[in-house]
Amino acid sequence: MKSDAVKTGMQQAPHRSLFNALGMTKEELAKPLVGIVSSYNEIVPGHMNLDKIVEAVKLGVAMAGGTPIVFPAIAVCDGIAMGHLGMKYSLVTRDLIADSTEAMALAHQFDALVMVPNCDKNVPGLLMAAARINVPTVFVSGGPMLAGRVKGQKRSLSSMFEAVGSYSAGTMSAEEVEEFENKVCPTCGSCSGMYTANSMNCLTEVLGMGLKGNGTIPAVYSDRIRLAKHAGMQVMEVYRKNIRPRDIMTKDALMNALTMDMALGCSTNSMLHLPAIAHEIGWDFDITFANEISAKTPNLCHLAPAGPTYMEDLNEAGGVYAVMNELAKLDLLNLDCMTVTGKTVGENIKNCVNLNPEVIRPVDRPYSTTGGLAVLTGNLAPDGSVVKRSAVVEEMMVHEGPARVFDCEEDAIEAIKGGKIVSGDVVVIRYEGPKGGPGMREMLNPTSAIAGMGLGSSVALITDGRFSGASRGASIGHVSPEAAVGGPIALVEEGDLIRINIPENSISLAVSDEELAARREKWQPREPKVTTGYLARYAAMVTSGNRGAVLEIKK
Repeated sequence: MKSDAVKTGMQQAPHRSLFNALGMTKEELAKPLVGIVSSYNEIVPGHMNLDKIVEAVKLGVAMAGGTPIVFPAIAVCDGIAMGHLGMKYSLVTRDLIADSTEAMALAHQFDALVMVPNCDKNVPGLLMAAARINVPTVFVSGGPMLAGRVKGQKRSLSSMFEAVGSYSAGTMSAEEVEEFENKVCPTCGSCSGMYTANSMNCLTEVLGMGLKGNGTIPAVYSDRIRLAKHAGMQVMEVYRKNIRPRDIMTKDALMNALTMDMALGCSTNSMLHLPAIAHEIGWDFDITFANEISAKTPNLCHLAPAGPTYMEDLNEAGGVYAVMNELAKLDLLNLDCMTVTGKTVGENIKNCVNLNPEVIRPVDRPYSTTGGLAVLTGNLAPDGSVVKRSAVVEEMMVHEGPARVFDCEEDAIEAIKGGKIVSGDVVVIRYEGPKGGPGMREMLNPTSAIAGMGLGSSVALITDGRFSGASRGASIGHVSPEAAVGGPIALVEEGDLIRINIPENSISLAVSDEELAARREKWQPREPKVTTGYLARYAAMVTSGNRGAVLEIKK
């Protein structure tokens, strides 16, 4: 056992005395030590039930012959952090989570791990840590929130942000906004649409690191507690078989995840997190090949914000495995990949049928024949940019309009809500990238304001920042290189014509190469917005959005 390094032999007598101080018995120390990484806290709605999940996991581990030991991981609620300084601290926690989990797991020589995440950066951060630590590991999330209901219609957090935009436009009263406020988030759990948290929890199933239902069983269902117990039991099984994360999270498994991303219509943030996970297994994930996958992968789900269905509906329709089974009919998945069940992907999904063809479209009747995400390139984004194509209305698939340029999110929101953005405009928000932000803030407030003002089918938004999974419309993020390092987005001027063609995967600035060269000669780097603390260290080490905003030491 790996844990023998801290519990067996005369040299470890001092270590054992400290285990004695924890109240541990000789019988407990004789068993494998299983670290349970708990993301529980009292500020994130998706995490307020994780204490119950952790207790269930502990019971499962103990029942299967292991000794469970809990230690924490942090989490930021993206919704609460949205639209102010706090959003600079969202993406950056992904690396804090991975680093601190690595430190705890290796310092204490755990034999196996169960990761208990739920929200946006927890899941990828812990997947990164799992690949890095590489001891037998199983994931079990806290589960999605149930959809709210307002005036008989299902609603979620994205509806709330858009309601604020509608109030600014004068089309909704304060009383109506308050009704949304009180009803759109009715339970604990990760927000109920196919936002980033649910995207990554579903992709954890696809990668093979979580059990069936990990991404879709609602947080408030008793099935979630049973799933947690089974996760605790299953980690002992993968420990005995010595199945490790790098045996599971292979290049083929990541390609499966990218393919399912297209079918499910996941958040654009998955195009930050999949490359970061790939980086941990030594694979340089080029986001532009996502278009090759998208070209042959049908989009089968239109979950909120793209459509009227929610995670609870996907769960009832058969969940992630049912979607995988649909794609398998087109031979789009590698079915030989190993998973934490001890079985292959093909064995796992064999009998998982689609129970609701309106929630999960059959492959012969998809929402579109191409996938939910697209990577756009051109002289405005030479290294790529990302759009959630499945959440873009048809009339915005091809668009050109004048640039309305803002150097921060706050200025853009003020202009949108002040009625200064009109039909046809292309809003450009720059210096919000990984380095420039720093921290690559999500732009849910401006996209929601555009939708709420009734401009969602006539105004595009382009940024070197990123978007919440709750964003919809022609919202193009991750523009790389970012403005802070002199990317072309830094050279855009007010009124420049920008051309967007999503079917052709292109985004361009209608300015000559000679003019861009002249502008580049005049361009000067901005002074860093933050010069002390973690954000300053992050900005010094972070790479661009097209590489997953991973951290690297400059050589």
